[in-house]
Amino acid sequence: MDNPLLGQDPLPQFMCIRPEHVEPAVRELLDANRARIGELATLTAPTFATVIEPLEELHHRTTRIWSPVSHLNAVLNSEQLRAHYNACLPLLSAYQTDLAQSEPLYRAYRTIAEQEGAALAPVQRRVIEHAVRDFRLAGVGLPPERKQRFKTAMLELAQLQARFEENVLDATNAWSRPVSDIDELRGLNEMLIEQARRRAEEQRQPGWILRLDQPTYVAVVTDAESPELRRAFYEAWTTRASDRGPTAGRWDNSEVMEEILRRRHEVARLLDFPNYAQYALATRMARSVEEVLGFLHELAAAARGAAQAEFAELEEFAGRRLAAWDVGFYAERLQRERFQVSQEELRPYFPLPRVLAGLFEVAERLFGVRIRERNGVPTWHEDVRFFDITAAGGERVGGFYLDAYARPHKRSGAWMDECIGRKRLASGAALPVAYLVCNFLPPGRGRPALLTHDDVVTLFHEFGHGLHHLLTRVDYPSIAGINGVAWDAVELPSQFLENYAWHPQVLQRISGHFESGAPLPLDQQQRLIATRSFHAGLSMMRQLEFALFDFRIHTEYAPERGGRILEILREVRSEVAVVPVPEWNRFPNSFGHIFAGGYAAGYYSYKWAEVLAADAFAAFAESGVFDGPTAQRFLDTILSRGGSRDALEAFVEFRGRRPDVRPLLRQHGIDGAGEPA
Repeated sequence: MDNPLLGQDPLPQFMCIRPEHVEPAVRELLDANRARIGELATLTAPTFATVIEPLEELHHRTTRIWSPVSHLNAVLNSEQLRAHYNACLPLLSAYQTDLAQSEPLYRAYRTIAEQEGAALAPVQRRVIEHAVRDFRLAGVGLPPERKQRFKTAMLELAQLQARFEENVLDATNAWSRPVSDIDELRGLNEMLIEQARRRAEEQRQPGWILRLDQPTYVAVVTDAESPELRRAFYEAWTTRASDRGPTAGRWDNSEVMEEILRRRHEVARLLDFPNYAQYALATRMARSVEEVLGFLHELAAAARGAAQAEFAELEEFAGRRLAAWDVGFYAERLQRERFQVSQEELRPYFPLPRVLAGLFEVAERLFGVRIRERNGVPTWHEDVRFFDITAAGGERVGGFYLDAYARPHKRSGAWMDECIGRKRLASGAALPVAYLVCNFLPPGRGRPALLTHDDVVTLFHEFGHGLHHLLTRVDYPSIAGINGVAWDAVELPSQFLENYAWHPQVLQRISGHFESGAPLPLDQQQRLIATRSFHAGLSMMRQLEFALFDFRIHTEYAPERGGRILEILREVRSEVAVVPVPEWNRFPNSFGHIFAGGYAAGYYSYKWAEVLAADAFAAFAESGVFDGPTAQRFLDTILSRGGSRDALEAFVEFRGRRPDVRPLLRQHGIDGAGEPA
């Protein structure tokens, strides 16, 4: 059987990949890799060219084969694919740990550093520094029995994290809300109502059926006039995969979370770190638990007063005490009254084709690239599109897939991930390719997909990640693009680009009524821009709640007490939460960022990087948002460098000084002491 995962095609042949291809491809790949690693480990005179470059090629090949599988599991999930995906997790985990615990390879890297160090380019020395650090963080120096326990714990973690994500997806897909009375849908946009009507027709049911996908949930809690409908959606969403709510106990992640925290703590202790948070910080910009907690508490102190005043004003506007499922609804109405701006009323002005054209123009003006759609590329769904990026001289730089719309069996949220990494090695070269995934409402009959401005900001955010991956100039896969970048700096390019979604020049280019083509009127643009700081205090305190919860459960875990997940959550909420939350809220049970993604003990990174992004954008505000020299400096020092440069050093090279928190506070209209971060 020809296996499309093992082919030499320049792009994955998604429509040919079947679940039964996955495990044979992974086994063949890992067997070949292990044989090659065995050869490299026996070389008596290792050099960068004879050991490190071949290992970089193995890194590239492994990612190249596994990436389409992992991606399909997230965007086109099925029972068959899930089974084969899960069967490969222990194989990959064992392989990665064996590689990272290889004493012969560890000695080879150190020998190369000692004997060739002075003759190597800085980027090559950086490859070695990262690898040596990662060998140590994988337990290369541990005695055999502790090495084995580390390997087992990492395998169990991979399986537990996959189960966590599957439980959330299953709980999300299982719930829907049938509606028989059109009055219950009052306030929702026509597109959503039409989609719900078609869904009911397809299921041969009367009325309308609303699903628990992300755009529907957001629309209901923001716009539905029915308090009962808002509460039903809020409860279903915040109790997914838990012991409470409409699917209580069916996909409960409570024990899964406990086991994840236990394994993470064990991994940290095996390496003599006091807790998992300190272990995670070994690869971050932040250097200590105290530094992170101090940063979060500093922001909380700056934002608390504003958040409390905002919520008091909101309850006064509503004329009553507000439940958690009421806040979004009344906030939208207050914003509409104050600024005459509504997210739903903005949709006609932000058709996806127009937004994409304007977004690409921003990238072109800033970084001199050209972005054009390429037809005929194999994809995993008919809605997916592919785009090429070329440099000013016409040479191709990379490409990306755009999967923009929500659908069943697709993970909620928005993200960018690596399809193919950049490499330029003796074995050959490859250009980077990315996945950009969103969950917008799909097009309707006779009209394109229409975005809220919140959706527009999300698209700019993920495209910022994409540019970080695609515009890299680093030739070694392990530190090219987003690879090797300190996790608390990886959100810098994404949050930086968000600023352009709010700029008048850009709003003029990305907006155009889907019927008339007219851009958003200038007075409406100004009112929209004024909403940026609306409820900024409440928004910041909510993000700080998530960050403190994440960091504390990974700092304070103790085997004899367990994770104390709900207890710590209550303590954090008593400290920073402004909006009251019902006792049955179980948001941790679907908090995939920290229990299934890469943000464990790292959710603070969003705020940390937001400080960097606001300060970086302030440099553009000082010289002009499309200033050529400033944009070139940002490209040279940040976007193109990948993990080849220390994140703080790169920022200082761009900005001429260390990061300052004050631009972020000013951006959100929050007064604070604002000492440099």
